[in-house]
Amino acid sequence: MPERKHPDLRSCCVPDYRLATRFRIARISVNMIVVIPARFASSRLPGKPLLRETGQFLIEHVYERAMQVKSATAVVVATDDSRIYDAVTQFGGRAMMTRDDHPSGTDRVAEVAMQFPNADVILNLQGDEPLFDPEAIDALAAMMRDTRTDVGTLATPIRNLADYHSRNCVKVVCDDTGRAMYFSRSPIPCVRDGEPDFHAEPPLFLQHVGIYAYRRETLLRLAQTPPHSIEMAEKLEQLRLLGSGGVIRVGIIAEAHRGVDTSEDYAAFVEFTRDTARRRAA
Repeated sequence: MPERKHPDLRSCCVPDYRLATRFRIARISVNMIVVIPARFASSRLPGKPLLRETGQFLIEHVYERAMQVKSATAVVVATDDSRIYDAVTQFGGRAMMTRDDHPSGTDRVAEVAMQFPNADVILNLQGDEPLFDPEAIDALAAMMRDTRTDVGTLATPIRNLADYHSRNCVKVVCDDTGRAMYFSRSPIPCVRDGEPDFHAEPPLFLQHVGIYAYRRETLLRLAQTPPHSIEMAEKLEQLRLLGSGGVIRVGIIAEAHRGVDTSEDYAAFVEFTRDTARRRAA
């Protein structure tokens, strides 16, 4: 059986791995806009984008990281809340007000994409991911040079049974070229006999990392496409594209930093930021 060779981007996070030549950042030529959807309302952490215990808004941390993405020609915060809009413009960022009736962040990003007709790729970056790796985004942009790819996204190896069986851990199975075959909250691929080998190389058990690079026309079409039945069953929006025959290419990174979903997550991020500042000052 031939060796699986899906895109390996792990050098973005761990120096011991080498980035595949065909994804080298120097070869990037796509015009990519980074859009950061941000809402004030949150069931688990209301007002999350404007939390400021570090001395900077949470959305400001995300924006600053996004500005480090070499392949981005523009970074825009998309929001339906004037408080977030004012905060972003206050720290010198670029923001756009969007409608307040969008059913998802993807629809909000699509509204912004309408304002950038010359963009090739629209990257949807969540506003609660202050520790994402900018180099991973650059590698995603490089993947999008393949015009057969509708959407590029990331995954990281699953390392334990708890995540493998957790419905909160979205799994993805890829073919030999890195094309996503399916996403699920269930443990996939299912190991019929024995236990999954989390140390196999290349990794077989992958957790999806929710960062998406959309070809602009794909994003606009997706926003007009009704939900697919498998999307509704799994409650996974990316299945709308797969269910309609779209191509999602998956790059592998060594690890993914946890986003800020709860007050405990934010407290951990604040402590991490302060520790980093103390080490730099020492």
